[in-house]
Amino acid sequence: MINAAEVVTSGTSILFVTLDSLRYDVARAALHAGRTPRMARILPGGVWEERRTPGTFTLPAHIAFFSGFLPKLPQPVQPPRLWECRPPAFKDVDAGTFVFDAPNLLTGLARYGYRTVCIGGVTYFSRETPLGSVLPDMFHEDLWRPKFCSPEPDSTRHQVDHALTVAEQYADRPLFLFVNVSATHVPHGHYTGDSVDSWHSQAAALAYADAHLGRLVEALTNKKRWLIIMCADHGDAFGEDGYHGRGIAHPTVLNVPFAALLTS
Repeated sequence: MINAAEVVTSGTSILFVTLDSLRYDVARAALHAGRTPRMARILPGGVWEERRTPGTFTLPAHIAFFSGFLPKLPQPVQPPRLWECRPPAFKDVDAGTFVFDAPNLLTGLARYGYRTVCIGGVTYFSRETPLGSVLPDMFHEDLWRPKFCSPEPDSTRHQVDHALTVAEQYADRPLFLFVNVSATHVPHGHYTGDSVDSWHSQAAALAYADAHLGRLVEALTNKKRWLIIMCADHGDAFGEDGYHGRGIAHPTVLNVPFAALLTS
């Protein structure tokens, strides 16, 4: 088990990556087919955990994540949470859980000296609308450019380049570095040369993103210890049972890949 309380109190930097809209079955199949070799080397045991998301589209899922509610295992008994808002007095919390006495995780980490930085991807991080400012407003800094968004075929490279610049800028202090990878969010048909998004084009998008995410993790962990969390915020339906899209309680949307590891 990862002792997140020790991670925070020791000032260990945290990388939190959400692969937007990535289905668990797509992530697992791409991994087993050898299409994500960098992920295979990063993931504990070389596999993704199957988990259930607390939100069926980007906004509620990330608000839940930043409030302490990460995706849960598909089983009745859950392991201790990594982080949690200070609970009522009658509730017991595992000693390894980081308890933040603040409205959200980002504010809680800031009180321990962390710089919180968001590398946005999809438009919920773009500040193009009032709603697109809700999530970025939680961070000390947020960075978003049109080239970070899913219509750009090389979006993950641009995002990782900026993330590495941020990590270098704050190399001497604890950093909470959040990256919302947009490549796996529609539209991604361009990765297979199709005009329609599909299970196959999302797998191709993940295969594209794999090299750049591997580059990010390798560069960060070569220099110091990091807590790394990688997961999807939700999945996406591509016609299963007649459903399309997200924001629906369908297994293709609810089942997401998850991984957490503490590097040495």
